[in-house]
Amino acid sequence: MASKLSPVWNKVTPLQVTHGQGSWVFTTEGAEYLDYSAGIAVVSTGHAHPKVVEAISKQAGRFIHAQANCYTHDLLEPLAERLDGITPSAIDSFFYSNSGAEITEASVKLAKHATGRPNTIVFAGSFHGRTHMAMAMTASKTIYRAQYGPLPGGVYVAPFPDLVGVPADQHDAVIDQALHMFDYLLKSQTAPEETAACIMEPVQGEGGYIPAPARFIQGIVERCNKHGIMFVADEVQCGFGRTGKMFAIDHFGIQPDIMCMAKGIASGFPFSALGARADLMAKWIPGSHGGTYGGNAMGCAAALATIDILTAPGFMDHVVARGEQLREGMESIARDHGGIDDIRGLGLMIGVQFSDPARVAAIVKHALEESRVILMSCGTWGNVIRFMPPLVTTADEIEIAIGAIRAGMKATA
Repeated sequence: MASKLSPVWNKVTPLQVTHGQGSWVFTTEGAEYLDYSAGIAVVSTGHAHPKVVEAISKQAGRFIHAQANCYTHDLLEPLAERLDGITPSAIDSFFYSNSGAEITEASVKLAKHATGRPNTIVFAGSFHGRTHMAMAMTASKTIYRAQYGPLPGGVYVAPFPDLVGVPADQHDAVIDQALHMFDYLLKSQTAPEETAACIMEPVQGEGGYIPAPARFIQGIVERCNKHGIMFVADEVQCGFGRTGKMFAIDHFGIQPDIMCMAKGIASGFPFSALGARADLMAKWIPGSHGGTYGGNAMGCAAALATIDILTAPGFMDHVVARGEQLREGMESIARDHGGIDDIRGLGLMIGVQFSDPARVAAIVKHALEESRVILMSCGTWGNVIRFMPPLVTTADEIEIAIGAIRAGMKATA
């Protein structure tokens, strides 16, 4: 029977699944697969974590939908308080929505109201979503933008430093050049007084799991502060423990003006949040932005439960340890086999870059069919295998994933 579903979804696997538990999903045929896609870095606490399930189930009996414009349900403020406690000190006011794309759009709308300026700067390799404004801010792959033009204007793309294959003693020169080109952009295309926001993923996601060099992101923040440009940290994919700290910017010692949060925030429940300085939020004209489902009561419950899990003693130590185990396994494979150009990342956000994109596709396919491990690729050239397992993954599961890559390398040699 022909499917009634739209074919627009790009399918990673053909699997028909019935349920998930922890790092595993189970098919209609009774097979189990290690899910190292984690719903594209969403199920931070694993599939169906009992504390998250309990929180959602309990809340469903109280309110499924309590619209934020109509009244204030009793989890809106508690979640804001929890977010205030885990975000950088400058972030102390919060708005809720449903997805990453919605929240990145919201960040630009807030920046425009707060500054009275029209333009936005993004970076080469970026991904900020698939709505029209978010597409205009995305510069990682043409597939996300093709045949959707014309896209909204006022978006300018700055270089993002690529250090792969560059000798260590030349890294500073590459970073200096990227910072110089940012300055050049402000002189040549969008003047500071007409630039509202500069939005950056501290670790690029779709662009290849590339952490921003510390000196680069710090230099960009310095320039934003100098010119009154709002620095927006897009933590949609790299936030909520993914990098071994609560947020990726915690690795860099910087203070954003605005933060975008989604994906791992609620363990798979559709939920997102925008954090900003209260003085900026005060400039957002009431009624000029909103959304029917923002601040959904069950989503708030899921987010609160997720934060409780992520902030439990030892949890981030576990993420760091599993990330080190995974990286060491990949480095061992790289020593034994040719074709790997770079292994990079923070925590459990690891990218393995190959010389040949076709080999990436073959290894991902082999892992699925022969090892029952679900992996995904990324990068503009499709040459990176990205590891984004549930943060609760075990040492034994990491070894299964390492074994799947090793077997795939042998099979594709």
